[in-house]
Amino acid sequence: MMWSAFLTMAALHWVVLVTPGVNFVLIGQLAVDGQRDRAVAAALGVSSMTLLWALLSVLGMGVVFAAHPDLRQLLQLAGGAYLCYLAWKLWTNPPAGTTEAMAHLPSRVAAFRRGFVTNALNPKPALFFGSVFATAVPPAAGWTWMVAAVALVYANALVWHMLLALAFSHAAVLRRYARQRARLNRLSAVVLGVFGARLIAETVQALRARLAPSLA
Repeated sequence: MMWSAFLTMAALHWVVLVTPGVNFVLIGQLAVDGQRDRAVAAALGVSSMTLLWALLSVLGMGVVFAAHPDLRQLLQLAGGAYLCYLAWKLWTNPPAGTTEAMAHLPSRVAAFRRGFVTNALNPKPALFFGSVFATAVPPAAGWTWMVAAVALVYANALVWHMLLALAFSHAAVLRRYARQRARLNRLSAVVLGVFGARLIAETVQALRARLAPSLA
């Protein structure tokens, strides 16, 4: 059960990571503009905020969920609905590419700060860590499991965003991505939709099982 939840969390986080969003645009644009060092700094900023999101999730919300299991299940439903909504948006209206004009940053420190703040204000990680991630932590999980989960999502974010910063420094990579963007968005939509529907179904089943004795 613990390992299953751990692997599910890892898979969901990777799907959310690779789905293009504002973090993707920020790092990609800096990289394709020939600012590899600033793109790397922005990637570090985004990943640092991911670490903070994960810590806040397991430290704050774990206590609340232990005292209020109903809230946990409500957020599970919200998390499943969010995944289905994101899947629908990807399927019907793929996000634009990474060619939006963005201001040039004056230093690597500023790039790090931009990445950190962008991820802090980004609704995608806020919803993921506030609902999907927090509710994926098993009720019986100990501190070792939670530390491993936090380390996992931080490592995922760091690897992915650093790869973006380095890969998008090459124009050929950006051209290939642009040609396959619609297909990749559809694939991500299917994966998110399946996970979202499964989360909703499992939560509804758990609610029915918990309410059955009182309704009998």
